[in-house]
Amino acid sequence: MPIQHGLPSDFEASAYDMVVVGAGYAGVVVARSLAERCGMRVAVLERRGHVGGNAYDCLDDAGVLIHLYGPHIFHTYDERVYNFLERFTHFDGYEHRVLANVHGTLMPVPFNHRSLLIAFGEQRGEQLYRKLVETFGENKKVRILQLREQKDPDLEAVADYVYENIFLHYTMKQWGQTPDQVDPSVTGRVPVMVGDDDRYFQSPYQGMPEGGYTKLFENMLAHDLIDVFLDVDARDVLAVRDGGVVVGDRPYAGEVVYTGPLDELFGLDLGDLPYRSLDLQFQTLHQDQFQPAATVNYTTSEDFTRISEFKLMTGQKVDGVTTILREYPQAYVPGTGMTPYYAILNDENRALYQRYLDRVSGIANFHAVGRLAEYRYYDMDGVVASALDLADAIAATR
Repeated sequence: MPIQHGLPSDFEASAYDMVVVGAGYAGVVVARSLAERCGMRVAVLERRGHVGGNAYDCLDDAGVLIHLYGPHIFHTYDERVYNFLERFTHFDGYEHRVLANVHGTLMPVPFNHRSLLIAFGEQRGEQLYRKLVETFGENKKVRILQLREQKDPDLEAVADYVYENIFLHYTMKQWGQTPDQVDPSVTGRVPVMVGDDDRYFQSPYQGMPEGGYTKLFENMLAHDLIDVFLDVDARDVLAVRDGGVVVGDRPYAGEVVYTGPLDELFGLDLGDLPYRSLDLQFQTLHQDQFQPAATVNYTTSEDFTRISEFKLMTGQKVDGVTTILREYPQAYVPGTGMTPYYAILNDENRALYQRYLDRVSGIANFHAVGRLAEYRYYDMDGVVASALDLADAIAATR
């Protein structure tokens, strides 16, 4: 796996069976899968100066391992995804826990038995919990829409509290919306955990990769048939033209796996696909620990949405210093160097994406895969699953 910065002057796309645009999960999983399954020689072109996409991690100046594009916690129900990634790392079994700061009081989220006792007091909270158990059973995840459907004042009180104090203001910050713009269908899906499980994810497979995410990607790319070229903007060498793909001004007959934004591939000529972005502000503190949990969500106060403390996620031992991250949501502006994080999914934006997708859907050797190329929200495991499915489809044609 030679990794180099820039394309060599003698680069020839025709020497490769596949060109992959992007060295995040989608591109790297497809590259590794087809290199080893089909013996395909693969060129990976990455615009950034590192592999790993938004999961990239590195040591900061204080020696703390940080996630440069925001915290990433692996979790999945998909055994195939887990088994694939476990070939290249070991997940340590870390289980993520999150607290919400509600007017200065900390309580677990998702909202659970303990949260009820904190929010409503021990006696009232226990009464409400008993009613939840009687209605839905224990160790169940119940949506606040289901609580309201019971037409019970007590259950509606729980739904109202969670909506107002856990969901509403946090969502307004995250998406830049006013209360009347918050989608009722999303509101109804906000969960309450009827039980004492305070894990943020209940997935059977969870953890942080041993040695970090960057090491995981380097291990996946460690194959003799894969070459990686960093600091290469694929748009400088690759284009969709006349119903086909051109690389280096020559028609390319190999497979092209594209994981970037489709609108950027066409110069935003139909308009840009909207995203929300984040202003990530890291701070190093000269103390062993800053907060009681790896992540604290600020659901009713502050301009930022959450503070994450990396040592509490990674288990790294660094005495006398810790690094935290505050996340300030903001609108994404194309061409400014901002990172597009969350697709704004509505009918209008989906229709615009479809118009871009229609331009490539008839090109047999062009494959759009991943969070940006598919214009959707994915957890890490969802990206890997989509990439494995694509690899299966390509392998079936070889």
